[in-house]
Amino acid sequence: MNTLNRRTFLGTATTATLLAQALVTQAADSTPPTPKLKMGLIGCGWYGMVDVKAACKCGGVEIIGLCDVDSEHLEKSAAEVEKIQGQRPRTFKRHEELLAMPGLQAVIIATPPHWHALQFIAALEHKLDVYCEKPLAYDVREGQAMVAAANKSGRIIQIGFQRRQSLAIQQARQYLQSGQAGRIINAEAQIHYTAGVKDATPQKPPTTLDWDLWCGPGPLLPYSPQIGHMNWRLEKESGHGHLVDWGIHLIDATRWILGAQMPRTVSAMGGLYYLQGKITTPDILTAHFEFEQCPVTWRHRIWGAEEYQPEVSNGIFFYGEKETVFVTDNKWVVIPRGKGKERREMEAKADAGVLHMAEFLQAVRKRQQPGCSTLDAFHSTATVKLAMIALETGSRIQWDAQTMSIPGNPAANQLLKRAYRAPHQHPWKG
Repeated sequence: MNTLNRRTFLGTATTATLLAQALVTQAADSTPPTPKLKMGLIGCGWYGMVDVKAACKCGGVEIIGLCDVDSEHLEKSAAEVEKIQGQRPRTFKRHEELLAMPGLQAVIIATPPHWHALQFIAALEHKLDVYCEKPLAYDVREGQAMVAAANKSGRIIQIGFQRRQSLAIQQARQYLQSGQAGRIINAEAQIHYTAGVKDATPQKPPTTLDWDLWCGPGPLLPYSPQIGHMNWRLEKESGHGHLVDWGIHLIDATRWILGAQMPRTVSAMGGLYYLQGKITTPDILTAHFEFEQCPVTWRHRIWGAEEYQPEVSNGIFFYGEKETVFVTDNKWVVIPRGKGKERREMEAKADAGVLHMAEFLQAVRKRQQPGCSTLDAFHSTATVKLAMIALETGSRIQWDAQTMSIPGNPAANQLLKRAYRAPHQHPWKG
């Protein structure tokens, strides 16, 4: 295959864009147009409503039920859905009630990840198709239980790794797998940004919020705005930090591009150096993953993140024998080795969230699994969770893919599963 020139790049982008648009159109125009797919949402916060709007944009769906532990979220979301589709969905405080709705066919799970496992497995037990946000689970053993439940269920499942729909990432993947950059020696991923923090002082939760239910199977934490809506991502007991919450997108994309499964070893260094007392996860972190294909390094800094080169503050570098390739959400760049070589830059924009939902809806209608299996989502989730375990234990972790354990490291092995708060029961029985 000859080296792609800029004209070929542009042609590839146009073709990919047309294919992406066709995917959304197929989801909206699939025959027969009725009856509409009856869907529900668990978790009516920011991204839950992003997912709902994506489904409505694709068409052919009706949102018949919403569930949230905050009555204010429920009221605002129900009004917004009614404005979009003309019919007001029923509202529920507990997910068990929504899942038992007559006529419900599919559910979106967009709660914080400490709730994912129980809601995901319950949805499958109700014979529903599931669109679940990333990460797959809060702990590794939950993820194993979810994979087993998915395999047993036969339902259609999509996990929210939307960047698999990024045209730039798709094109870079195709290019790298063609071998034009040569053998990939190393990959580096990073997302530097300035985190917005709220008041971390313990206080009474809002009267509209059932905080005990929000904490669910996790520990009952003292409420503060910093660990409530949105900001739970940087709380150890719910979101487990920037790598697990946002960085997982790039780790998943890296794995997908390389064709990798789980790393053989993982180590991590970092801590709280600037936001101490405000968040409970690292504001600086470097993690090193030894995959079979090549080593992958992750870095983040979530304060003072005005970079010297902001265009690469969110993305992945692939260092090949012949070329370096950088890819981010809407752009990828090829940098050949040697002086005087042309640097080739390619823009490829797409609404990845809508495309990911369109793939799910099309898969539901055709009864064919979408591209990212629950097992694949588990691999990405377990990879970043192992980095956090390595950091907490201060050890270099060896992962045994056959026994699904960390041999010779009892402290790290114990952190693969978190004890649940009564009356909730952990779904993994191994």
